[in-house]
Order: sequence, then structure tokens, then C-alpha cells
Amino acid sequence: MRDYPPEKVRNFGIIAHIDAGKTTVSERILFYTGISHKIGEVHDGNTITDWMEQERERGITITSAAISCSWVKTGDDKADPNKKINFNIIDTPGHIDFTAEVKRSMRVLDGAIVVFDGVAGVEPQSETNWRYAEEAKVPRLCFINKLDRTGASFEKSFASILARLSPKAVRMQIPMGEEEKHEGLVDLLSMKGYKFEGIMGRDVVETEIPEEIKEMAEKYRGELIEKIVENDEVLMNEYLEGKDIPLLKLKEILRKAVILNQIFPVFAGSALKNKGIQLILDAVVDFLPSPVDLPPVLGINPKTNKEESRSPSDDEPFAALAFKLQSDPFVGQLTFFRVYSGTVSAGSYIYNSSTGEKERLGRIVRLQADKREEIEAVFSGEIAAAVGLKNTRTSDTLCDESRPIILEQITFPEPVVAMRIEPKTKADQEKMALALKKLSDEDPTFKIRTDPETLETIIAGMGELHLDILVDRMKREFNVLANTGKPQVAYKETIQGEAEHEEKYIKQSGGRGQYGHIKIRVKPMDLQIDEADLPKNTKRAGGLEFVNSIKGGVIPQEYIPAVEKGIREGMSRGVVSGFPMVDVSVTLFDGSYHEVDSSEMAFKIAGSKAFQEAARKARPVILEPIMKIEVVAPEEFFGDVSGSLNAKRGQIEGMEDRYGLKVIKAKVPLSEMFGYTTELRSMTAGRGTSTMEFDSYAVVPPNVAEKIVESRK
Repeated sequence: MRDYPPEKVRNFGIIAHIDAGKTTVSERILFYTGISHKIGEVHDGNTITDWMEQERERGITITSAAISCSWVKTGDDKADPNKKINFNIIDTPGHIDFTAEVKRSMRVLDGAIVVFDGVAGVEPQSETNWRYAEEAKVPRLCFINKLDRTGASFEKSFASILARLSPKAVRMQIPMGEEEKHEGLVDLLSMKGYKFEGIMGRDVVETEIPEEIKEMAEKYRGELIEKIVENDEVLMNEYLEGKDIPLLKLKEILRKAVILNQIFPVFAGSALKNKGIQLILDAVVDFLPSPVDLPPVLGINPKTNKEESRSPSDDEPFAALAFKLQSDPFVGQLTFFRVYSGTVSAGSYIYNSSTGEKERLGRIVRLQADKREEIEAVFSGEIAAAVGLKNTRTSDTLCDESRPIILEQITFPEPVVAMRIEPKTKADQEKMALALKKLSDEDPTFKIRTDPETLETIIAGMGELHLDILVDRMKREFNVLANTGKPQVAYKETIQGEAEHEEKYIKQSGGRGQYGHIKIRVKPMDLQIDEADLPKNTKRAGGLEFVNSIKGGVIPQEYIPAVEKGIREGMSRGVVSGFPMVDVSVTLFDGSYHEVDSSEMAFKIAGSKAFQEAARKARPVILEPIMKIEVVAPEEFFGDVSGSLNAKRGQIEGMEDRYGLKVIKAKVPLSEMFGYTTELRSMTAGRGTSTMEFDSYAVVPPNVAEKIVESRK
């Protein structure tokens, strides 16, 4: 029997740029919902959601933490069980190197609170996280935090949300005072003031709106109501006729608009000073969707290849998505999963439709960050973790075997930084292979490969910090000591022209020979160009587009997959400098076969050789990752900073002023950015900061390409 009906469940995440205060917000939520009796602070290294040693040492979130708790709205009877709403919350990292955590969390959550720094407003990772939420169509509430800080401005931060994220944002609150005078909030819908008193601001006290901001509050309330009534024709007419619209009706229409992503409400406060958190939790209850408010989830039936849907009901067939793996020192591997329909009990068998295998679901646990609470069953709309699933990976669908379905997979960005790694001792060798496998299972943006020439192990990830933390985790969690090389850029190759090639692979030996004959045409793949991104670098789609144009059976159908496999092998090692090739369209248009000597192996080798030769003729080039960088530095260092970015082949795209500081936005090749933080600090007397995230791949200039080729020889 479930503890909560699905309409009383809210699955939401807390997302933000690094240092905007996500973890501080999460800690306040845990305190006010009664999960913790003492508020942890990031600067003290005692928070619940940042439980890893590395997180506490560095003061950043590295892995997303799941928490379950319940909330009763402010003013409601706390003892009434019917008033309780169950929250499943995921606190996600803000650092770009751990962006995969945000991406996968957005895929399984129903809503999000986006936290902004009241001084900086929208920052680079805020934009990336917003984009992930946009792709997943996740309804959002915005929370402008840190309004107690020097230089904080609710209005400037709100303007940056309108300009850089969405014109659909609307003020729900305004602050009573800012910086050291920040003492409370005005709720524009109810036109009431609120202050936060008692132990850790636990008591929400209603107060009068100060006279000096009453007029401004009236003006913004008018804007808010206009935004709400735009979404309902009847209300719109009543509003134009000058009628007073009841508060409950306004909330009902606003809820519908938020769920449809037509409005993004903006709230205010200071998590560190315990102001505003209870009101945003009330807003989660009022405006973010429960699982039953969302449309049925869609997937493909693997037997019929037709689209099917699953409604968020316990009576539907079971369907869930595994979205995260985590190694636990006490219970082994935990598989986090979100149930979209049906129910599942501990000890039952479940079918993995992505792999076609059955597995026994040993135990089910509900998580409080690094602590576990065992439960008997999990129901539709809930998030839990399974203990003991051996062959389930991130993005796999778990379902009822009699009614199989494959849900849409989570796509992850490609790694951009790589480095060599080798075990320190013979004893570490086997342990290292096992540790690397476990870490790559957990993190889909962490890739491992062996260099075919040097036989060295190469690990690749989203940035220097990402790889640094993974190597540190190997040492602490798996007791593996390893030596690492210098980080290197994950270059790729592509072609810029078209070419054809005919390849005959004929080998005669005693007995049966080998015969494979193909003709292929290669050209650059049509890249997915987002109009909003022009005239920036086009976003590279990656991979191979294979077109089979064989007519009349000149090559039998059973050999076609072998040709494609050979081409893929040929692409794994580029023709300029041995980097993997991307964005290539290959058409197989002619060839021949021998009734006795032809084999899959022969056609695979022919495919690989043909591709390599055709690529050489098609103007091959090296591609490098370009990073989007934002540098914040005092005005007097502006010349030095912009000069150094230009010297690094950077393109400065814009500048703005932020409270006596200059903010420079630029695109710079990743190869030029190693060690930039140290360089920036020495250039700006320790006062400059920078944030960097991957933007796109671009063609390397010829003089730089020559150096890369030379260094690879």
C-alpha cells in the first residue's frame, strides 16, 4: 500500500551555476521538512547532500544526491496527514565538468527549482542547465538567492533571466530590502509581507508591506495578473471588465501555465540567512506538477517497433527508467530508477527491455543522500534505488516482460579532455581495470580506451577537474594507485569535401579465399544547424550516416552490415593524425561478390580500407573543442585579460559591467586553456575568476594542425 497518492508527490531537482547556493537551499529544505535537526553549511563541510569526501573538501557538488521528505504548506495543520505532500528531491552539481548529472536528472524529474546568485544573475552554467530543462520540457520555478550579499539586486538578476533565458519569467515576490537590509519578502499574489523569525528562520510571520515599496508592489502585481489571465479567455474578459478575480482561481490558472511551460515564476530570498525557503516549498506544492499532471510517457514496443504510452497509474504495466548507477561500499551497486507506471516489489523479477535480459530485484531502498531506508515496494511516479542489479546500465528501461517497452534514452555530451593512466604496481593492474569499469558504468561521460599503437590506457572526461576527481576516487574508494599523464585535448577529425573509392579485397590461399568488392562515396554529413546559433560554429552531430544504395543484389544483404562495421572501424582512427572521425556520410552504391570466397570478414576489411582511402581524398581536417568562457575581473585588468584571450586564439563575443567588474564573454580553443585559472589569478592580483563550458567543435587552423600532426608522429 502506498503512503501517498500520486497527486501528493512532487519529483523536482535543484539546478544552478556553481556557487549560486543550491546545496545551501537543499540543506534548508531538509531542516524545514524535519529530515535534519541541524543545518549543514558548505563552508563547514557538514552538509547532508554533499556527502562525498571530495565534495566536502572542495566545497562543490560532484554527484547528484537524492532525498525524500514531506512538507505541509505554511499555515496548514501540520498534524493533518491529508495535508502532507511527499517530495523526491535531487540536488545536482553546478560545475560544468559534472553536467551529465544535471542532464540525467532532468530526464526523470517533473519539475525544477533554478537557483540564481542575486549578485551575478544568469551565469554560463545557468544557461546550460536551463537548456537541458527546456529539452526535457521540465516546468521550472526560479529562485533569486543571496539577496543579502553586497551588490545583490533582485531587479538586475530578474532582467538577466528575461534577457538570457526566457521572456516568460514573471515576478511572484519582491524583496523587502537588499544587501544588509534584506529582511523579508512581499508575495505579489496575496499582497502580504513575510518575515522569517525563530530558530533558523523557522517561523514564517505575516507582516505589513513597507510604505516605500507598496506602489512598486501594486505595479508588479498588475503585471503578474496580466501574465496569468493571458492563459485563460474567460478570466481575461473578467479582468478587462475590471472584475476582481479570486486568489484561488488565479493560482489554478497559474499552475496550468507553469506545467505547460508558459510561465516561469520568480521568487526571492537568501538561503544562508534562512529567508524565503518555506515559501518556495509552498510554490512547489501549488505550481509544480505531480506525476498525474503530466502526459503519459512514450516508448517503443521492441516486439512491434510501434510507439506505445504508459500512464502514471499503479494499475498500468510496470515501466521504469534506470538513470544513475552508484557504487556503495556497503551494499555494492545501487541503480537509481524512476517508475513511470505500475508497481514493483522487492524480490520480484524484472525485464530489462534494453538488453533483453531478466534480473532479480533484490532490495529496494529510498535514499537520504548517503543513507538508505529499505522499502517493500515502489509505485508509479516514485524514485528509488535497487540493490543487486548486475547488468542494468544508465538509460536502460525496466519493465513488465509481458508488456515490454523501451523508453527514450538519455543522450550525454562527448568527453573533451583525455589523459594517459597506468597502475603504479603490478598489484594495482587488475584492480585498476575493475575500478575504471565501475566508474565508467556510473558516469556515461567518462570513457576508457586503449591506444592501439602504444597500448596505453587513455581516460577521457568533461574537464581537468572531472578526471582529477575520478583518479582521486580510484585511490580512496578502490584503493588503486595510478600514475597519470598530462591532460590532452580530445581532438576529432572530419572531411570537408566529397570523394569516391573502389576497394577490392582479394586474398587467395590454399582452399577458400577471401573476396570483397565495394564502391563508396563519402561526403560531410548535413550538420544540425540551429538558426539561433548562426553565425557561430555549427553544432556537430557526431557519428556516421550510412546509406545503403545497393540495387539488384550486387552485394547480398547479409554482407551490408559487415561493410558498415568496417567503415566504423575505419572511422575510429582518422587519416590526418589518428583521431576518431565524426560527421561523415558514407553511401555504399556498388560492388560485387564471389559465391564461394565472399565472407563477412572480407567485406568488413574492404569497408575499412575503402573508407580510409576515400577520406584521404575528401579534404580531411582536424577538429578541436571550443570552450565558452566567461571571465569576471576588476576594470583595471580589462586590457590584460582581453589581450591574453586574443593571444590564445580567442574570439571575444561580448562585454558587460557588473558592479565595478568587467565580464568578458569569449570562445577559446580548449588546447589553449590548460592552467588558465592560475594565469588569470596572477594577472589580476588574485581578483579574477573564470568559468568555462564546452560549446562546439571547430576546424583547427592549418599552422596549429601541423604542430598537432608533428606531435603525434
